[in-house]
Amino acid sequence: MRLLLIEDSPTLRERLREWLAARGWSVDEAADGAAALGYLDAYDYPLVLLDLGLPRVDGLDVLRHLRSAGSRARVLVLSARDQVADRVEALNRGADDYLVKPFSFEELASRILALMRRSLDAAPPLLVAGALEVDPAVRIARVDGEPLALTPKEYLLLETLLRGRGRVHARAALFESLYDARSDASDKVIEVLVSTLRAKLARAGLSELIETRRGFGYLVR
Repeated sequence: MRLLLIEDSPTLRERLREWLAARGWSVDEAADGAAALGYLDAYDYPLVLLDLGLPRVDGLDVLRHLRSAGSRARVLVLSARDQVADRVEALNRGADDYLVKPFSFEELASRILALMRRSLDAAPPLLVAGALEVDPAVRIARVDGEPLALTPKEYLLLETLLRGRGRVHARAALFESLYDARSDASDKVIEVLVSTLRAKLARAGLSELIETRRGFGYLVR
């Protein structure tokens, strides 16, 4: 999945980007509030990591813009502002959680997982298609109870198709969901991902799970 990281410290931003990317997230980065607003107006993110002390546009104003636009993205504030009043204000403006700097990446991981489990769409905890079961909370796919060995991108592709089950997903839309703005790949990489994912599903007895609609995209019925 794709998230937006809004952080003005180049060092922390790069460390967070690398850490998140290693865990399968596609990460767009904004170093100030104005750049963040541009990303938020262009893309619909499931998760936003937001610093408050931003240049050009303050983080609280970014948060207010996000919520006034109707976005239901989960927002985790990462801030050096450690007063109770700061936390209360951020939560009152629509933040879902607040983590004070400095923090451990292990705690950050647990906060992110907790937010992703609190689905604002009231989605079922498990995504099921016949013998296939996908658990978004722990990012594991199983067939007849046996784990399916997937790369992070293969897993995210499978989860995306299952979340939109019955709907055709265009190649370009899948690319936008799985890859961030820094990627120099083309959307044809989705064809490769579909091919490798299909091969693994076929070995598990699910060769017909993903359908191709020529000229339109892919779907799971």
